[in-house]
Amino acid sequence: AAASQGQPPPAFQTQPLPPAPEPGQPRETWGGKYEFLLSCIGYCVGLGNVWRFPYLCYRNGGGVFLIPYFIMLLFTGLPLFLMELSLGQYGAAGPITVWKCCPLLKGIGIGMLLVASLVSLYYNVIIAWTFYYLGMSFQSPLPWSCDAPQNAHLCQNASLGNSSRFSASEAFWNERVLGVTHSSGLSDPGPVKWQLAICLLLAWIVIFLCMLKGIRSSGKVVYFTATFPYLVIVVLIIRGATLEGSIDGVRFYLSSDWSRLQSAQVWNDAASQIFYSLGIGFGGLLSMASYNKFDNNVIRDTLVIAIGNCCTSFFAGFAIFSILGHMAWKKQVPVGMVADSGPGLAFVAYPEALALLPGSAFWSILFFLMLFTLGVDTLFGNMEGITTAVMDEFPSLRDWRRKVIFLGALCFTFYLLGLLLITEGGIYWFTLIDAYSTSFGLIIIVLFMCLGVAFFYGVNQFCRDIVDMICRCPPWCSKVLLYFKACWVCFTPCLLLFILFYIFLEMYHTTLHYGSYVYPRWGKALGICMSVLSCLQIPLWAAVALFKESGTLTDVSAEPGDGGVGVFLLMSLWECKVPGWKDKEASPPLSVTRR
Repeated sequence: AAASQGQPPPAFQTQPLPPAPEPGQPRETWGGKYEFLLSCIGYCVGLGNVWRFPYLCYRNGGGVFLIPYFIMLLFTGLPLFLMELSLGQYGAAGPITVWKCCPLLKGIGIGMLLVASLVSLYYNVIIAWTFYYLGMSFQSPLPWSCDAPQNAHLCQNASLGNSSRFSASEAFWNERVLGVTHSSGLSDPGPVKWQLAICLLLAWIVIFLCMLKGIRSSGKVVYFTATFPYLVIVVLIIRGATLEGSIDGVRFYLSSDWSRLQSAQVWNDAASQIFYSLGIGFGGLLSMASYNKFDNNVIRDTLVIAIGNCCTSFFAGFAIFSILGHMAWKKQVPVGMVADSGPGLAFVAYPEALALLPGSAFWSILFFLMLFTLGVDTLFGNMEGITTAVMDEFPSLRDWRRKVIFLGALCFTFYLLGLLLITEGGIYWFTLIDAYSTSFGLIIIVLFMCLGVAFFYGVNQFCRDIVDMICRCPPWCSKVLLYFKACWVCFTPCLLLFILFYIFLEMYHTTLHYGSYVYPRWGKALGICMSVLSCLQIPLWAAVALFKESGTLTDVSAEPGDGGVGVFLLMSLWECKVPGWKDKEASPPLSVTRR
């Protein structure tokens, strides 16, 4: 019996178990090394790199912001990125199944699944907006420019110094695209915008077709979708450098305010941007890594992808602010008056700036194609996390016909749910889900992932697993692992707690709003419930794992060596009877069949 032999029962097992064998359905692997790298780069380099990082940079002291940004990369981004890739690659399993290494922590994987589902729900709405703007970019003149007849009165008022509610680009965005001017808030969604409904359907069809054959099809698509944004960024930087006023925009982007380093908000913004831009905790990285060959050098991939992602964010700022600087010069206003973040930058400020350029239709098409590829790549990763998690738990779904039905049903369900977000009041629901789906719930999930691997599974054992995958570990590799070990045990959990504390503080002191609309208390409560739902899976499934077993927890002993410190402390402090506990044989360690 496990207890009598000094072994923890299955709920407390700290040795990973292999995924259930799938007769006739061997696990896929990437068609080539670059497919995995490009898929991860495409997944990480998303819309936030273009529309959020440059704004955070100028708001938090310009070039000085890079100091906390790269410090947070070193102590939270890289360690967590490596942890998630290593978990997937070594276990060859998705976000749920991989936690057979410790059934108590299965809720982490289910929490990841819920977060990825919420994000996928609203992320494709952004792609639908992009589709709409891309189609409108073929019109001449651009419908959000001052040359369009319907905008003549708006631009005339602005030129005469008369105040108007919206600029031409704002009017197009709020009235024609969103229809938000006809809605009073969350409780008044209004009718679905049929143009956006068609665009959203097209977006989900694209996702369905690209993922139809799993990584075999999406791995080929990323050769274009992951590289095209870099081409556009370079072209926009070159074009921006030739414009009057561009240097003012770049100067505004990089101007340093050293006093900002004393602000806790700056450090929180840096940590949050690193955290979200790398896509940690959504299950996408873990799922994509599970299709790697066992001996893939996961440390090298971590450094290439994570550092490449952060450098992309920095260089994208030059493409954004050089052209915004030109718009500010042309309007004779400070750059700060035209700078924005999020959808306000991508669908209002930047399109307005592009409309001022000669050949504006060409530049607009190029820009929205870039946004489309950025969004699609990120959604590939999120959807891969969802499908891999479900199919690993239910291997029969890997059958070709069942897989097509499952993927089609999943995409169609997301489409139907997403219709709420493209009503006239849909932007209010979009903002609510965006604000809370990746709030404190995601941070708690990642915190437990870090603590679970470091203390329940064992940081020393985890490092040995990484060395086992790399096979020939050079001397520098051992030193790098010492740094990662220190992060996993100490620095990273502490910084995650800091982020968590700041999120709760900000949530208490600030109100959620979109424009002049302030969200009611019931709306904020609904958003908090979204975050609670995802992190609540951790204690819920831990309880399920415990009650599947029976016996007296104090009768169970675990060696507090490499892997059992957390389990040992838990069983020592918690004395309770669990009905029906039966002694079971300890589960065997992972037998890696892919070596």
